[in-house]
Amino acid sequence: MDGMRVVGDLFGSGQMFLPQVVKSARAMKKAVAYLEPFMEREKEELRALVSVNRGPVVAEDPHGYHGRIVMATVKGDVHDIGKNIVGVVLGCNNYDVIDLGVMVPADHILDTAIEQKCDAVGLSGLITPSLEEMVHVAKEMERRGMTLPLLIGGATTSRQHTAVKIAPAFSRPVVHVLDASRVVNIMSDLMDSSRREELDAQNRQDQERLREEHANRMNRPLLPYDKALANRPILEWRQADLPAPSFLGTREMEVPVGVLRPLIDWTFFFTAWEMKGRYPQILDDPKRGAAARDLFDSANELLDDIVGRDLLQARGVFGFWPARAEDDDVVVGTASGSEVRFPMLRQQAAFDDGRPNRSLADFVAPADAGVRDHIGAFAVTAGIGAEELARGFEDDNDDYRSIMVKALADRLAEAFAEHLHREARRAWGYEEQEWTPEEMTAERYRGIRPAFGYPACPDHREKGRLFDLLAAERVGIYLTETFAMTPPASVSGLYLAHPQARYFAVGRIGRDQVEDYAKRRGEQPEETERWLRPNLGYEPVEDAT
Repeated sequence: MDGMRVVGDLFGSGQMFLPQVVKSARAMKKAVAYLEPFMEREKEELRALVSVNRGPVVAEDPHGYHGRIVMATVKGDVHDIGKNIVGVVLGCNNYDVIDLGVMVPADHILDTAIEQKCDAVGLSGLITPSLEEMVHVAKEMERRGMTLPLLIGGATTSRQHTAVKIAPAFSRPVVHVLDASRVVNIMSDLMDSSRREELDAQNRQDQERLREEHANRMNRPLLPYDKALANRPILEWRQADLPAPSFLGTREMEVPVGVLRPLIDWTFFFTAWEMKGRYPQILDDPKRGAAARDLFDSANELLDDIVGRDLLQARGVFGFWPARAEDDDVVVGTASGSEVRFPMLRQQAAFDDGRPNRSLADFVAPADAGVRDHIGAFAVTAGIGAEELARGFEDDNDDYRSIMVKALADRLAEAFAEHLHREARRAWGYEEQEWTPEEMTAERYRGIRPAFGYPACPDHREKGRLFDLLAAERVGIYLTETFAMTPPASVSGLYLAHPQARYFAVGRIGRDQVEDYAKRRGEQPEETERWLRPNLGYEPVEDAT
């Protein structure tokens, strides 16, 4: 533990990087695992020394934990890389971490916090529906009268959302944790009564400022939805730009991990380990280079083993269908003669530069364009076998390789998505050019593959229609109740081929579009508001109340 305190100090001062901390934790855990049987034997011998007058002699707890925290990925979400990293860093700094895993209901989190006499609750999530689940947990903590501080983290979380949505639901400290490098100082301050008051006061002041900034942004005008629709991009529709795919319907694929390996975008692999910098330049960075090279070598050593022993499987499905646009709906025709309708959202910002207000439906030909158009769709995973492999490393007290398996599976899934998009462009008949892996990472090619839940189409629920269209479960990819994909190392989306198709962010939307979108989905606006809360350009009645 003395050695780990040095590691914690070096990490906090920026002289040691996250991969080195996790490797140090591995050394500590393996050492403790070796010593524990001897320690337990000593405890048993002490318990046997019972005196008639003095009673049993009990050994003191050798750990002397600074504090105890219960952590979980919230209900409906299956992503845990960031949570696991934070747990390792806290463990290295002598905090007792109770990790409940993924998809954990609020009651289980809070019951554990009470039963285990925890000092804090930590919530993690990646997909946007998790943000609302975190609000629910905060409300439950308030309803129960709990006084523990609440820590919020995960890729889709932010200081602003924490300030605007979560903190108002709970009267005790609610702190957003940007990354693992900040969590130790935050926990240390929360465990000290005087520093806790100072942290809480500063945090509340910052959150009030963020709420004011959010209110100012909400007051910026939005175009009425009918005017945004009228300000759509003007695209030229030529049949020569819209070749027919070589097949209709779906095809399943299984690709060896070794084929995907050259397409890995290593920049995001390093980002997962909180080492920011572009690959390959990061390998020669004066400050991070040595640690980055060591991490890169370890990742490739593990990849060699994965490829050599076929430890992960990459499976996917993709397909093509006739399609047309009806305002902001994309209507897909199936072989059975039925139609699948994907309702899309449109930008409503009043752009000062006169640019159009985009929707993904703009990139599919309307019925009156006089051309035949198609749409593609896909779902891929490189995570089959990842959970079992990671769990094996965890059982061997090797968090370093356990986390690395999941980080590599994520990168391989994205590589599979790029690989399959290349195959789809060829099958669609509009691309014969060979692209280098670097050019593919830079998306030099024509066409886009937008994913539901991301900025251009932020409603995760449309993955339900997508999975039905693809029959994605046949290749081992499933959806949770909040439409997170499992295995977590999975990617899905649409293929749009128009030469002018581009990615964009829908941004804030008005109540008028919400009502129109809800009508197209066949639901009440309040249900739409619940799922699109981060995109609302107004305060729903529930929030205002």
